Amino acid sequence: MSHDSHSGPIQTPSQFLWTSFFSFVVPVFIIIGLVYFVVSANKTAPGVDSSELAVATRIQRVGAVELKTGDRKLRSGEEAYTAQCAACHTAGLVGAPKLGDAGAWGPRIGTGLDTLINSALKGKGAMGAQAGGDLNDLEIARAVVHMANSGGAKFKEPAAPEPKK
Repeated sequence: MSHDSHSGPIQTPSQFLWTSFFSFVVPVFIIIGLVYFVVSANKTAPGVDSSELAVATRIQRVGAVELKTGDRKLRSGEEAYTAQCAACHTAGLVGAPKLGDAGAWGPRIGTGLDTLINSALKGKGAMGAQAGGDLNDLEIARAVVHMANSGGAKFKEPAAPEPKK
């Protein structure tokens, strides 16, 4: 019985070293190269907008905290209207009654001042709730009185409450 039938293709230590090198080391370097190729490039997912505006929109702040002092002077009805309401009520956007349009304000005035103020604070139709914004409830009420009076009402502008002593 000959020992040649039990021998493998590797006959020398040099062949063993080269076989080990190509069997283990080269695949490791190929894997490292593939990982580097996949990770290194700036690739975007299909359908993703990577413009500066889109990125800025995705990473914008969700909310903000604003500290206000309680000693701010309350706005008059006209000032509150200009600051908060004029954007829609001047042009009559999405069904908002225009400032000074007696025909549009007449039926609303008939519901009473409290109903008008409640609608402004809680929202109605396409108008969102105005409470909790830059203006407080009293300023919103003053703006409502200003708009209603421009449409023919004779409501009295709400006065500021007396300061607590």
